[in-house]
Amino acid sequence: MIVIATDFGNEGPYLGQMKAVLLREAPAVPVLDLFANLPSFAIQPAAYLLAAYVDEFPDGTVFLCVVDPGVGGARAPVVLRADGRWYVGPDNGLFNVIAQRAASVEWWNITWRPDVLSRSFHGRDLFAPVAARIARGDAVPGVALDPAARTQESWPSDLAQVIYIDNFGNAMTGIRAEYLDEASLLETSGYLLRQAGTFSDVQPGTAFWYGNANGLVEIAVNQGRADRILGLHVGDRVHFRGRL
Repeated sequence: MIVIATDFGNEGPYLGQMKAVLLREAPAVPVLDLFANLPSFAIQPAAYLLAAYVDEFPDGTVFLCVVDPGVGGARAPVVLRADGRWYVGPDNGLFNVIAQRAASVEWWNITWRPDVLSRSFHGRDLFAPVAARIARGDAVPGVALDPAARTQESWPSDLAQVIYIDNFGNAMTGIRAEYLDEASLLETSGYLLRQAGTFSDVQPGTAFWYGNANGLVEIAVNQGRADRILGLHVGDRVHFRGRL
């Protein structure tokens, strides 16, 4: 399958245009929407968010990922293969966390170019055609890179920030819950929160933190919006009293 993750939003023509390319180039391959609302222009939060969601997909899945504020600039277009899954998108850090956590990593610079390449929509013109080719079994249209020689900024293993706010107002962080003691207190925006197993473990209106279904520390309010009640935004720092 081809899995799409972008910050484009569902409004406007952009996702539809990319899907049209995928259906034209690989009509037999299923296309699935994972994220249309990755944090806008926020490469690092998106990188930690993607890394938490890819493990549920089978080997051979092709991820078409676009958070690309530098489109048309110096950043390279790349393909990453990490632990059997493929990732197509800009080389701007979006795949850093996935690569850092993977046991097996291969990189390519995409050298193929379409006859017409817009300066502002590489998701449609470059990344979607390449993702379709890989999904239908073609060779990567690019030059292999030595992962050991490739320059990649080293990021922390976990990101102590809010990286995503869902439709319910729950705030996901870039911290994996498995490395935390359940007795740890989470501090953010002037609030100090205790851990709970799930929503029904606390009274309505109570704020808490828990390990969500994809393994991330998430801040929530039972039957309420944590973002509004606690004043949370993507990029807000979180701190635990009790170390990771």
